[in-house]
Amino acid sequence: MPSLSSGLLGDLDPTSDRAVFRQIADQLREAIDRGRFKEGEKLPSEAELVEHYGVSRMTVRNSFSVLQGEGLVHAEHGKGVFVRPRPPVRRLASDRFARRHREQGKSAFIVEADAAGSHPQVDSLEVKEEKASQDVSTRLGSVRRVLARRRRYLLDGRPVEFATSYLPLDIARGTPIAEPNPGPGGIYARLEELGHRLDHFEEEIRARMPSPDEVRTLRLASGVPVIHLIRTAFDQEGRVVEVCDTVMAADAYVLSYQLPAT
Repeated sequence: MPSLSSGLLGDLDPTSDRAVFRQIADQLREAIDRGRFKEGEKLPSEAELVEHYGVSRMTVRNSFSVLQGEGLVHAEHGKGVFVRPRPPVRRLASDRFARRHREQGKSAFIVEADAAGSHPQVDSLEVKEEKASQDVSTRLGSVRRVLARRRRYLLDGRPVEFATSYLPLDIARGTPIAEPNPGPGGIYARLEELGHRLDHFEEEIRARMPSPDEVRTLRLASGVPVIHLIRTAFDQEGRVVEVCDTVMAADAYVLSYQLPAT
């Protein structure tokens, strides 16, 4: 890490109405944005910042808290504060469910992991029949019970999302879809083999702060939001064949879309 005397960080403005700890946070944030501190790199220590700015340790800690709350940095006990890595996975909506991937025996998650150069895993798998919630029932056409497939996805050992797929029992019961491992290409490949050729998907996306359970499941650091995505899959007959409720660690993904100009 370059020394603070090399112009890495500026000076405080004593005439500013902005609180000192926020001024320090502003300077650290700008240095991160400009690449002066790289992904995974350790920020200056509390002692270094205290000496540089002539402030108390509590002021420096408040500055770090601001950056942690924004999800820019994370603290490691006994080691220091580090710049959080940028999202490693680019999720390209126009390509991730392309039929050619299914025909190659690859699920969308495996395709994305390959593109990111990461090792994909699925754990916490649960497959069972259950009563449909009001929302899921409405989306699937007023069904009462569904096959639910719950799983957590990891990249290089780190949890990045968990998802639950809900499918009508008259489609999924007694098929490979009801097995823990549905086979190459995942459940969409099996749906097409069962005669439900997929036509299109609709996705609803919102960002929010995670619940305590989501923090534990995804091992989220303080200040990291989640992306909540609900996807509905339609076959060529216009029938809804799956509803997928997904919660993703927002610091793990970039959502990328291609939109027509006309």
